Amino acid sequence: MGLKTKEQYRQSLNDGRVIFWGGEKITDVMNHPRFRVPIEVAARDYDYDAPGMRDIRTYETEDGTLAHRVFQVPRTADDLTKRVQMSANMSIVGGVTGVYMALLQIKGKLAEVNPQFAENIERMYKYARDNDLRGAECITDAKGDRSRKAHEQDDPDLYVRVVDRNKDGIVVRGAKLHISAAALCHELVIMPTKSMRQDEADYALAFAVPTNAPGLKIVNRNFAPPNLDPFDYPSSAHHSMPEGFVIFDDVFVPWDRVFLCGESQLSGAFAGSLGLWERTGGVIAAAEQSKVMVGLAQLVAEQQGKERDPHIQDMIAELICYAETIRMGLEYAIQNYETTSTGMVHPNTLGINVAKYYYASNYHLMVRNLQDIAGGLTVTLPEDADFRNPESGAYLRKYMHAKPGVDIDQRRRIYSLIRDSTADAYGGWHLVTALQAGGGLKAQRIVMSRTYDMKDAKHAALKAAGALPDEGHATAKAAE
Repeated sequence: MGLKTKEQYRQSLNDGRVIFWGGEKITDVMNHPRFRVPIEVAARDYDYDAPGMRDIRTYETEDGTLAHRVFQVPRTADDLTKRVQMSANMSIVGGVTGVYMALLQIKGKLAEVNPQFAENIERMYKYARDNDLRGAECITDAKGDRSRKAHEQDDPDLYVRVVDRNKDGIVVRGAKLHISAAALCHELVIMPTKSMRQDEADYALAFAVPTNAPGLKIVNRNFAPPNLDPFDYPSSAHHSMPEGFVIFDDVFVPWDRVFLCGESQLSGAFAGSLGLWERTGGVIAAAEQSKVMVGLAQLVAEQQGKERDPHIQDMIAELICYAETIRMGLEYAIQNYETTSTGMVHPNTLGINVAKYYYASNYHLMVRNLQDIAGGLTVTLPEDADFRNPESGAYLRKYMHAKPGVDIDQRRRIYSLIRDSTADAYGGWHLVTALQAGGGLKAQRIVMSRTYDMKDAKHAALKAAGALPDEGHATAKAAE
């Protein structure tokens, strides 16, 4: 019980979980080369004694104990602000643990339908909090033929489903795809991928299982190989994290770990709640990343003597607009927070979805601007090893000269970051996840349409057109 150390976290991963990666079944997760960087990344969240981090990473619970702030239920705008600060200093393993906020957000609705399941959420949340565990959010199913419902698929397991129920619990089968950091979490929290109808009741499922549960298997893929040179890969070498196909091969789930089982009317609420918190994390990361993109563009322009070029200034202005709009969207969503029936505060739903949509739909254009400013050197800059070679390095340094005062090594570092973050390992991963993480653009459009005050907008339009009966009469009277 209580806060874990970095070493305790590492050791906790060798618990018998079934892990596959690169065709290999990995039994020693904590010492395997493929997991070296991912574990280093995740373990930083457990460094509570790092300078200035204890207050950012911890809070005092109602029991008077310290817990990681990722488990703090926001009750005020200040709580939300601190959560943003924490998220900016947290790994993706800590980030996905925000799934417990999604569970708690819908606990009130669930209690009206099944009080026992609502109690299960509270208990599992405290279990994870008090033991300093990390939980992966598992939502996306294999889906198969998207034009058919879950129960209409050629293979009934293409959506996670119940295959048996008894007095002790349920047995589930299926797979959840694209699950970030699943292999490095202690708990897997499963939710429906979408709203389910009554005839899809066996697929209206939410539950939690330990990562080493019998029958559970994780097959991993990563955007970068292990042991990358940190000079050439300043992002990938330090942010590597596996994505998992999580397979449920008749996994038993006790009833006290079940949050939804057949209550199809609530399946959409689970998916929507998780989407809100996942998109919030995406916007927080985007706010920082977009600022870095502006800085990289300006540095490259100055190093090349192009900072006064109107074409370059226009593209940098677009990058600034992009960065500031994301930042302001995040601030708006936090300051105009909403409150659930249980007193939990969460970011403004419409605000977060608008910010996430703007970030995702414009990301590829902003990458284009940065790459346009940087030029072909983005992908042709020789590796650091060639600069360190005495013979080739002398030539490379000669021809990497730009203008007086520009440090060649600094210039190389800037280009290495641009390539890695927009055109190589980490960049390729991010080009996809910017669109898909937290649901694709369609998911945000749906939420925006549902939450926007369309009645007020129509009223404003009718008023402006003079088409409201009372106001039309008033206008006519005034004209007389």
